[in-house]
Amino acid sequence: MTETVQPLPQTPPPAENQNLFDEPVSDVGDLSQWQLMRIRFSKNKLAMLGIWGMLIVYIVVFLGEFIAPNWYQFQDTEYVFGPPSPVTFIGPDGRFGLQPYTYATTTVLNKDTFAFEFAVDETQKIPISFFVQGDEVSVLGFKTKLHLFGLKDTKQRFYVMGADGLGRDMFARILVGGQISTTVGLFGVALSIILGSVLGTASGYFGGIIDDVMQRIIEVLGAFPQIPLWAALAAAMPDISENFTVVHRYFLITIVLSVVGWTGLARQLRAKVLSYRSADFTQAALAAGSSDARIILTHMVPNGASHIIVIAALGIPGMILGETSLSFLGLGILPPAVSWGALLRDAQQVSVVVQHPWLLIPAGTVVLTVWLFSLIGDGLRDAVDPYSI
Repeated sequence: MTETVQPLPQTPPPAENQNLFDEPVSDVGDLSQWQLMRIRFSKNKLAMLGIWGMLIVYIVVFLGEFIAPNWYQFQDTEYVFGPPSPVTFIGPDGRFGLQPYTYATTTVLNKDTFAFEFAVDETQKIPISFFVQGDEVSVLGFKTKLHLFGLKDTKQRFYVMGADGLGRDMFARILVGGQISTTVGLFGVALSIILGSVLGTASGYFGGIIDDVMQRIIEVLGAFPQIPLWAALAAAMPDISENFTVVHRYFLITIVLSVVGWTGLARQLRAKVLSYRSADFTQAALAAGSSDARIILTHMVPNGASHIIVIAALGIPGMILGETSLSFLGLGILPPAVSWGALLRDAQQVSVVVQHPWLLIPAGTVVLTVWLFSLIGDGLRDAVDPYSI
């Protein structure tokens, strides 16, 4: 009796001119540098956390007047320096449920300290409802009285993060203030990128007297501490600034922040352009008769684009902190406009912070936003070199 022997599988013979030890062919070489950067950036979990986090932040702040239960300018004289409203999920029947409730709160004068105190009546529970009618607000240019949540059929108001010294809702003011604080960084960096890219590239490409003059200007601006220089520029505004609207002052602060912010990028681009100027592709473009403007716009700036993007992402947190610092010192955004720095101005005194700690909540939003932008900037900095391990 003979056994049937199964033949072993045969590997296909190597193709002509192919070595058995050759590695499998990859399509990485077919990808552009921008595609490699995008792939590397998308694999960075912290960078993607920063992207999604900032997307949520921008959505929340620009829908802030709809999300907040009160208009950010409404003054409740019965709730001056009022604490955050208590929230419970235990209903009037004593059972736990998904319906949130708050307690009835009344203002009582303390005859010993002559200060108003807030008494919470835990026997009266008021349900917190969603999509309720309230103060008329403007959301993305549209007037509406609809709010995401609030209290219905009661004169009492709901304060998520307490109230300030005029009885205004801190939660609403933080959301609306974020519209200025988060966008001033974008516009400020955009203007800094334009100035830094143009002046830095021109300085490195032309050299000579142009380079010397620009470098001396950069050195003079870099010799001053940033915050005192920003404060000096903001304080040196003309007399007409007294009649400036909120929009005028917003763009003026953006310009003030950009005057100093472009110097670092200009110096770094100058160093890159100096190396590009002696490269073969630049000499070939000159031999082909290309003009200086064409060489700068076609070869110099695109080669430094990845570096410009990284500098922009890392510069936005600095711009946000700059606006916060100026507004905190009273030289930036002024009432009736509101920003995170302007809100922190109410927390300058230690005694106020000790008695009303919720006034420091805007500092947490600044830290969160700066951290998210820093994650994005670090991810872009790593993705700029897609060939590194």
